[in-house]
Amino acid sequence: MNPQIQINPRVCNGKPTIAGTRLPVTVILDQMVACGSIDRVLELYPELTRDQIAAALQYCHELIDRTDVETQVA
Repeated sequence: MNPQIQINPRVCNGKPTIAGTRLPVTVILDQMVACGSIDRVLELYPELTRDQIAAALQYCHELIDRTDVETQVA
């Protein structure tokens, strides 16, 4: 998918992380929900770049886009 996202069974139990870090993509998502902006996440994690945060969001978008969901009719 994106070279800025890595999945390595030896890092964070194989959860997707920002490449070269031990920071899971889920942490980026949690912070986006809590803070509401990329700029605030960058303040909290100055070691990250805007491109890395965008890559995490894009990774999630691609996962959702590739997921088949069954619709249940009541």
